[in-house]
Amino acid sequence: MESSSAATTTTAAAMEVDATANPLRQPSVQFAHKPNFGPLKPHEISGGQIQFRKVSVPPHRYTPLKKAWLEIYTPIYEEMKIDIRMNLKARRVELKTRPDTPEVGNLQKCADFAHAFMLGFDVIDTVAMLRMDELYVESEHLSRAIGRLSGKGGRTKFAIENSTRTRIVIDDTKIHILGSFANIKAARDSLCSLILGSPATKVYSKLRAVSARLAESYEF
Repeated sequence: MESSSAATTTTAAAMEVDATANPLRQPSVQFAHKPNFGPLKPHEISGGQIQFRKVSVPPHRYTPLKKAWLEIYTPIYEEMKIDIRMNLKARRVELKTRPDTPEVGNLQKCADFAHAFMLGFDVIDTVAMLRMDELYVESEHLSRAIGRLSGKGGRTKFAIENSTRTRIVIDDTKIHILGSFANIKAARDSLCSLILGSPATKVYSKLRAVSARLAESYEF
């Protein structure tokens, strides 16, 4: 009996040693490496295709365009990295992206800049559209009260522009306003008041309040 129990103890001890010496191996889990996608270049987003924009030149802006061509060409080509040319036969400005164009939105900014100039805005005002995202042009179609909107010697128009920090072009029966959303709204409200018959003095008093409110918003 003693020899039997001793043999059993020896066998159990041997099994423990084998279990310790040969533990169950857990299968190793290999995780996939985290992908590292670099930013796409603008010309790669469109599948490597060149993007174009075309801006028509109205007859009355052809001569001003020739005079201001270098002022328009320089920031578009050198700063925005967009190719630009004047198609004399079709009388339009043609824009296209380049492999070194830094941002996709540069092409549309340049098209908006050229379009604003064709509407009658000065280059010194429209060039801000290349550097500020919140600027755009809003156009209104009007068939009356154009004289009241300008005022004597353009005084009313200048007052609205300076108070609302916008630029206004009155072209026959159309009015184009260049500025940010809030500023365009303030200028449009003043123009609508004049069209509806409000006296200029009343509009001026409202403009002073608008100017103070906009100044406070810019301080913040």
